[in-house]
Amino acid sequence: MTRILAIHAHPDDVEIFAGGTLALLAARGHHITIVTMTPGDCGSTEYGAEEIASIRRREAGAAAALIGATYRCAEFRDLAIFNDHDSRRRVTEILREFRPELVLTASPVDYLCDHEITSMLVRDACFAAPAPNYSTAALEPRAPLPAIPHLYFMDPAGGVDREGNPVLPDFVVNVESVFETKKEMLAQHRSQREWLMKQHGIDDYMIMMEEWTRQTGRRAGIALGEGFRRYKGHPYPQTPLLEQLLGPELVVVLR
Repeated sequence: MTRILAIHAHPDDVEIFAGGTLALLAARGHHITIVTMTPGDCGSTEYGAEEIASIRRREAGAAAALIGATYRCAEFRDLAIFNDHDSRRRVTEILREFRPELVLTASPVDYLCDHEITSMLVRDACFAAPAPNYSTAALEPRAPLPAIPHLYFMDPAGGVDREGNPVLPDFVVNVESVFETKKEMLAQHRSQREWLMKQHGIDDYMIMMEEWTRQTGRRAGIALGEGFRRYKGHPYPQTPLLEQLLGPELVVVLR
């Protein structure tokens, strides 16, 4: 069993970009934890910040439970995730608590600051988590990790950067067999339909997710896919752990 941590900015991000892959991994007996940096407190025109945050935590927990995963919110706030020492300490402590061998996180290039800063914080927390002299200043600090975990980036929204240029994955995971589970996970985030219509002009986030998953699949010659890139920086592990856990029957390498 491999301990896997999927950490993204907001409730529903993990489901959109990696829900199928996590469903596949969970079905193979791996231990999955989903962390959102924020509770999505700005994601409503109908509710106040604390009320929508409470709703969205419940929705995220229900989505994670569908695949037997644990859910945790890091309790940052929307549009207030910053790459500073206190934030890095908080994310490092989360890694030390859940002790992942494999981490999936946001793309370092995306349309929104929360996504991009989450990616940077998680990248650097993976480096810091095994360092015994890096203090998180937690009241009850956990022990350092034994090693830097394997780190992978999910695709950005729509598979493009801020200028609309393609951000190509290293490989695509075939999620056709678990797509109904992915849809069911995302459907738990019911509070978001009205918000996305008013803020993004998107009438149905389920349709948007399916379009993106089909688009990623087409890049690999399959029906439905989720894309990932392994972080290549020194001294992060370069063995293809995620690919090995899924197997060649589910992974289409593009490069």
